[in-house]
Amino acid sequence: MPRVRRCKYKGCHSYAMFPNYYCDKHIEHEEEYRAQREKYRKRHSDRATTWRYNHVTRYRNTVKAEQNKFYHSRQWQALREIVLQRDYHLCRYCKKNPGSIVDHIVPIEWDQSQMKDIDNLATCCRDCHAKKTRWEQIYYGTGLHNSLKKDVSAITDIKLINKFMNA
Repeated sequence: MPRVRRCKYKGCHSYAMFPNYYCDKHIEHEEEYRAQREKYRKRHSDRATTWRYNHVTRYRNTVKAEQNKFYHSRQWQALREIVLQRDYHLCRYCKKNPGSIVDHIVPIEWDQSQMKDIDNLATCCRDCHAKKTRWEQIYYGTGLHNSLKKDVSAITDIKLINKFMNA
């Protein structure tokens, strides 16, 4: 006997032949239903990717796990709030956009000693943060698949960093 299921059409109690979700009378709704299911599946598979990044990639080694632990501490929350107030929630790189991200000027992956230094923190907008992160990956060698370059000097001048990251 073939596999069957109830038709998905509201109020219809006919059987649909597996793998279809609609009976022969309402089969024209099948393609639309499958498109909705695919859209839902894609959206939820993106959540799985985000979960993997947040729970596996961020903790890939003990140093990164320690850094991530710091970002969830009260000390970081207090530092972040002080820096946002100091910079009036304005991006220090472009000086145009309001900023909600507090970024380390010299990345802590490159220099751990400046992790809690308030002079090494700057408010930035999302776009400038993305540009600066790409620049740091090239200049300092930070990031997941890069190796750190210890032979380069730390750049702390925000105007110079802005010039380099927009070049």
